[in-house]
Amino acid sequence: MKEKKNAILVVDDEAEIRRILSIFLDAADFKVAESENAKQGIRMMASMKPDLVILDLGLPDMDGKDVIKTVREWTQVPIIILSVRSEDDEIVAALNLGADDYMTKPFDTEVLLARIYANLRKRAVRETGEIVATNGPIRMDLVRHEVFIGDKKIAFTPKEYDLLHYFLINRGRMLTHKQILKHVWGSAHVEDTQYLRVYIAQVRDKLGKISGLNKLIVAESGIGYRMDIMGELPDVDDH
Repeated sequence: MKEKKNAILVVDDEAEIRRILSIFLDAADFKVAESENAKQGIRMMASMKPDLVILDLGLPDMDGKDVIKTVREWTQVPIIILSVRSEDDEIVAALNLGADDYMTKPFDTEVLLARIYANLRKRAVRETGEIVATNGPIRMDLVRHEVFIGDKKIAFTPKEYDLLHYFLINRGRMLTHKQILKHVWGSAHVEDTQYLRVYIAQVRDKLGKISGLNKLIVAESGIGYRMDIMGELPDVDDH
């Protein structure tokens, strides 16, 4: 089963650097995509919406600083610059344009990995106010995209993960069908309530690894769903 992984886009014109990063990041359990130039990298940022970008400054078709300036008009995805340029003015300029971090080549892979996790943590806090979302024995690591029920790690598909994530960060609140569908699947799917019911059933089934947890997601007929805060386990209405 395909599990939810953090996606990293590497934008660098050096094939050897892309190969090293791809092998290293794949071993660290990231989903990796590559681009050899700026224009393709910008298109991929828009289409795949990566969780983090590793960006070279010396690209063949555009300076990396211009890439930062362009994408910061519509995304706050964390960007780590990985460049041979070590001059202070280059570093300052990139950071002032919106880069989140800067490392020079040659680089230490373990230091890069630590920087990646640090920036993913900052993003999680910025977006949700928390690094780990919990509700009773349910614990979701928003940096590593892992879900634990009790002390057991449970595999969730990407959409199941996104659905559970939305419920956890809104625990205790009633969410309409359209709100959920728009957030998890996008505006084109706001009428697909039957589709939503199928995924709700799948998430409930996985929560049911601990007796009673499948009752946390409660349906309000014709309105939507609510994840109750642990301790309140009402009967489930499957409408």
